Amino acid sequence: MNTCPAILIAAPASGQGKTTVVSALARLHSRQGRTVRVFKCGPDFLDPVWHALASGAPVYQVDLWMNGEADVRERLAAAAREADLILVEGVMGLFDGNPSAADLARRFGLPVLAVIDAGSMAGTFGALAFGLQHYQPDLPWAGVLANRVASERHALMLKDSVRAPEQWLGAVMRNPAMVLPERHLGLTVASELSDAMERLDAAADALASTPLGQMSLQDLQRWQVNFSTEPAASPAQPLLQGQTIAVARDAAFCFIYAANLDALRALGAELVFFSPLADVAVPACDALWLPGGYPELHADKLAANTALRDSLAAHIAAGKPVWAECGGMMALFDTLVSAEGASQPLWGLLPGTVRMQKRLAALGPQQLSLAAGTLRGHTFHYSTTETALQPVARTARPDTDPLPDAGEALWQQGSVRASYFHAWFPSCPDAVVELFTAPQRAA
Repeated sequence: MNTCPAILIAAPASGQGKTTVVSALARLHSRQGRTVRVFKCGPDFLDPVWHALASGAPVYQVDLWMNGEADVRERLAAAAREADLILVEGVMGLFDGNPSAADLARRFGLPVLAVIDAGSMAGTFGALAFGLQHYQPDLPWAGVLANRVASERHALMLKDSVRAPEQWLGAVMRNPAMVLPERHLGLTVASELSDAMERLDAAADALASTPLGQMSLQDLQRWQVNFSTEPAASPAQPLLQGQTIAVARDAAFCFIYAANLDALRALGAELVFFSPLADVAVPACDALWLPGGYPELHADKLAANTALRDSLAAHIAAGKPVWAECGGMMALFDTLVSAEGASQPLWGLLPGTVRMQKRLAALGPQQLSLAAGTLRGHTFHYSTTETALQPVARTARPDTDPLPDAGEALWQQGSVRASYFHAWFPSCPDAVVELFTAPQRAA
């Protein structure tokens, strides 16, 4: 069967606490022995880490543009066959972006649960909930949850403001113990916090006292969704069969879509993982992937690991391909300058300087056209790069024609390809093969 209770948890804006609520709900049901599958609407690396910890299962992105509708439908249907509950976290505000979380909800019939930070409102809470429900026609609706509520009296005022009593799903009180900490790119990675599970349990306990948290499996059937599927697309050809790809994975390089790893394995590649922070050599491999992350937080330790740097240089000198995206690319340059102006040497394998800044440098969906096809993905970074390298290509937004100075640069030197662009590998397996194949004219 492809039917399963499912809700999309959204909010009027970012910062309302929807990630905490999704993780709390996943943790609450999973610790009761239920199988929960969580998805993230839109490109995001950080929220899914918390959801995976809470649910005990990998978390995949579902974005109508980046994935495509068929891919989203197939992922949701596969989850429905094994789960007791499917949770989808929205992105930004409910109607923000094109496509938005509301578009996803309408396309797949996902009832929307609105999480609203009620810390500074009373009667307006009901107006906001009503507006979110009725702004677009035919939007499936589950109800509303008040977050960061000051007191029981405050909760009663909020409840009374909701027009339909059955849509009131409760109030979560303000509680520092359940706060998920943040930094400049979003939430702190759960694996870096020794008390991550304690925070999730505190959030789950808080949610357990609400009508939402007290719902049984039978109660959840009111949000049953049928995820009908079309015939599955032909599987990717194993064009990387016999190839070993080394993937950097640690606190400095942690922006890795689970779907990207699946895509590489589906292409036949064997994956090995290593830590540029801790290991002294790149594993034996045919190609290498340096994903994004936080090299700026670990720049001194990365620079000090000269043995790893020399091993990486030998890999490049041998003409073996490297795909470096965003943070992985940053580490390859000569120098990193912090937002405060402090300069730190990096690996020096690409010429140039990376400068951190306190404001976003770029954000949004992007696509990269290569000879083998077009990869979809996104960009999100707080740094700029100064380099003598000339771009061999540039990404483009999905809704505009490529311009000479628009999009993210794709730089190439020897067997290294590097860009701020984060690629969604399932969008074009043939292009992924190209990324992990040495350029014909490696300088």
